[in-house]
Amino acid sequence: MLSQSKDTIRSALKPIAKRIVGINPNTFTLLGLITGILSGVSFALHSRSGSIDQIDPVIAGGFFILVSGFFDVIDGAVAREKNRVTKFGGVLDSIYDRYGDAAIIVGAMYGGLTELPIPPHIPWFWGAIALIGSFMVSYTRTRAESAGVISGVISIGIAERAERMLIIAIGSFFGIVNWAIFIVAIIAHITVLQRIIVARKVLK
Repeated sequence: MLSQSKDTIRSALKPIAKRIVGINPNTFTLLGLITGILSGVSFALHSRSGSIDQIDPVIAGGFFILVSGFFDVIDGAVAREKNRVTKFGGVLDSIYDRYGDAAIIVGAMYGGLTELPIPPHIPWFWGAIALIGSFMVSYTRTRAESAGVISGVISIGIAERAERMLIIAIGSFFGIVNWAIFIVAIIAHITVLQRIIVARKVLK
């Protein structure tokens, strides 16, 4: 969904990309990972007894997610402006994204931000389900592509990475990261199912 609009967003960012073509695109990919990790650290520092004169670490976590998303888009825009789009860059981007996903969700789990008043009453349960789902969304696409499914065909679903990260960021701003993680946990696995159905239609 949102991920399919990346090219449109990158076109809108062309003026910015043209001004920073002196920077290696992989640098922005790395900055995306770093800010993703900072988001996870912020979530991990969450405390219910926070002082009003300090920046809420949960809100900071959401802010870092948005910044990470910006870097995730600008790296491709700069690569296109410099004519340096490479397969390795794509591989590196995907690897960093998975580390970023893990940092954000594990940070939320550590900070007690995945507890919900619904069964099972295990603090980390829905965080774990969301993390597994996030990884499986990526793995399902990669596995289907290696089996011969065209990338544009299999890159579908209601919860690609952009959607998942945006939901968590919004949840952080409204103080409902736990419910945001719950939503991500559900829709990530729905996306996996959608991709399995598409792969079956193409490969059977």
